[in-house]
Amino acid sequence: MKVTVVGAGNVGATCADVLAYREVANEIVLVDIKEGLAEGKSLDIWQKAPIDLYDSRTIGATNDYSKSANSDVVVITSGLPRKPGMSRDDLIGTNAGIVKSVTENIIKYSPRAIIIVVSNPLDVMTYQAHLTSKLPRTKVFGMAGILDTARYRAFLAEALNVSPKDIQAMLLGGHGDTMVPLPRYTTVAGIPVTELIDKDKLNAILERTKVGGGELVKLMGTSAWYAPGSAAAQMVEAIVKDQRRVFPVCIRLDGEYGIKDCYLGVPVILGKNGIERVIELDLNSEERALMESSRKAVREVMDVLENLG
Repeated sequence: MKVTVVGAGNVGATCADVLAYREVANEIVLVDIKEGLAEGKSLDIWQKAPIDLYDSRTIGATNDYSKSANSDVVVITSGLPRKPGMSRDDLIGTNAGIVKSVTENIIKYSPRAIIIVVSNPLDVMTYQAHLTSKLPRTKVFGMAGILDTARYRAFLAEALNVSPKDIQAMLLGGHGDTMVPLPRYTTVAGIPVTELIDKDKLNAILERTKVGGGELVKLMGTSAWYAPGSAAAQMVEAIVKDQRRVFPVCIRLDGEYGIKDCYLGVPVILGKNGIERVIELDLNSEERALMESSRKAVREVMDVLENLG
C-alpha cells in the first residue's frame, strides 16, 4: 500500500510519522513546495525506524508528484495560515488555489486515490478538492470530526479523572464554533456521561471544545499539529486496513439530515472504499436547530468560494 501526504509542515509531518510508526503503508511519500523540507523530514522519520522498529519507507519530494504515483490514499494538509490584514475571503481564495493545484496533481498521478482534506477552512477546502477531482463524494472528504471529538474526550477524561480510552463521543456539523455537540451520544465505558458530570461542567467542556483550536493558537502562536496529524493518520489507517470504523467525517450531504449540497461532519463508516455508508442519527428538535445553524454558517463560506470563481 502507498500513501502520500501533501504538505510537510507540522501537521503533514506528524501524519506521516504516525503512519510510519504504525506501519499503515509500505511506502509513505511526503510532498512539499519548500525545497528540501519533505526530503529532510522523510529522511528523519526513516532514520528512527531502527529505533521504533518499523519497516514503512518514507520518501520526500519537492513539487515532484510523480513520486506519489499510484497512491491508494492522499492526505492534503497544504495551505497558508491567516495573516494580519488578511480577510477571510483572501484566505479562502489563497488556500482554494493551493488545494486546487494539489488536487489536480494528485489526480494526474493517482486517479483512483481516496483523498482526505485537512487544509483550512476545512469544510470549504473539502468542497474545492471535490470540485477539482470530480470523484464521488465517498472518495473525497475532510478530517475535522475526529479531531474535535478527541479534544472533547480529552477534556472529559481530565474532568472525570478516567482513561480517555473509555470515552466515546460524537459531534456533528462544521469545524469550529458551529459544531453540533451530542451529549446524549457521549458515554464512559457505556455509561451516559450525563450520569457522571453535572450539566454546567459538561456545557463548559463543550464550549471549550468549540474553541479548542483557538486555545492552542493563543498558547503557541500557531495551530496545533500532533492531534490533527494523528487524526488524519487514523482515517488513513481505517481505509488501508478496511477497518470499517465509525468516525465523524466532513462529506457533502445529499439529503441526509434534510440537507443537500453542503459539506458537514456526520458519522460514517470508513473502509477500503472510502466512505462506505453515511449514518443518519435521529436528532431531536434542539440538535436539528443547531445542525441548521451550522449548515448556514458553512454554506456562507461555500458561497464565498463560489463567488471567487
